[in-house]
Amino acid sequence: MTKPALMIGLGEVLWDILPSGRVLGGAPANFAYMTSVLGDEGIVASGVGNDELGREARGLMQELGLSTAYLQQDQHETGTAAVSIDDGGQPNFAIKESVAWDFLRWTAEWEELSSRADVVCFGSLAQRSAISAATIERFLRNAAKALRICDVNLRQSFYNKDILRKSFQHAQIVKLNEQELLQVSFLLNLGGGTQEDLAHRLLKAFGLQLVCVTRGSCGSFLVSGSRTVEHVGFSVKVADAIGAGDAFTACLAHYYLRGRSLEDLSEIANRFASWVATQRGATPPISAGRLQDILTGGIR
Repeated sequence: MTKPALMIGLGEVLWDILPSGRVLGGAPANFAYMTSVLGDEGIVASGVGNDELGREARGLMQELGLSTAYLQQDQHETGTAAVSIDDGGQPNFAIKESVAWDFLRWTAEWEELSSRADVVCFGSLAQRSAISAATIERFLRNAAKALRICDVNLRQSFYNKDILRKSFQHAQIVKLNEQELLQVSFLLNLGGGTQEDLAHRLLKAFGLQLVCVTRGSCGSFLVSGSRTVEHVGFSVKVADAIGAGDAFTACLAHYYLRGRSLEDLSEIANRFASWVATQRGATPPISAGRLQDILTGGIR
């Protein structure tokens, strides 16, 4: 693929309330922003409230170059997550319940969008409510021609084995961190062994094309049906790790569609994710020149 791909971030959009202030977030929204930075057309399919935070979210998304045409408005309030950062820069979230993205609706607009998507990235968090879970499943079924990526994104108690199993059945690629790999393996009875063993079993159990396991500053490994590619990561000064995993997923989607090798995917995705970890929040501004520098070696 040489033209920009239509990349859909399906699920939650929210404000991360950090000790240093408020930043726009939500894994699907972060994914859409990062894919647009990489040159694709990133679309957020989510919902906000008819409130000040919802209006601010729309305004900021437009400033970031993201369309708000598929951002539903709901009577419930816009989502927020109180975020604390540990000594290693890793975030901990307290996510508000019964917010706008818990009430996503299937519409004619979303039917049209899903039918022409090249990639849909979705997670487990936005499926915590039955209403949004049903809408997300319908979106995925209608996006049968798209590459479907499940970013597991386990948060608090907002997941269970049924949500995970159904999500993986709709996905071709699953991305999760090493802690999530252990939790998923336990819930789905994948057995014991090394992380690579567990990833291979997950791949085989759901007929996936690829399982991607991120390991923070220790890099990642990618598992396909025939091989495993590891990356040791990059040493950077972490501001906060919010959005780093979403940057990884965006790179993965962008270059996977274009037929790049697993080695290339691994190297570039780790570079981009490491740079995002040096920035505050999940949607840092970045110029085309700086992006090129980061992807080819200058991540600090």
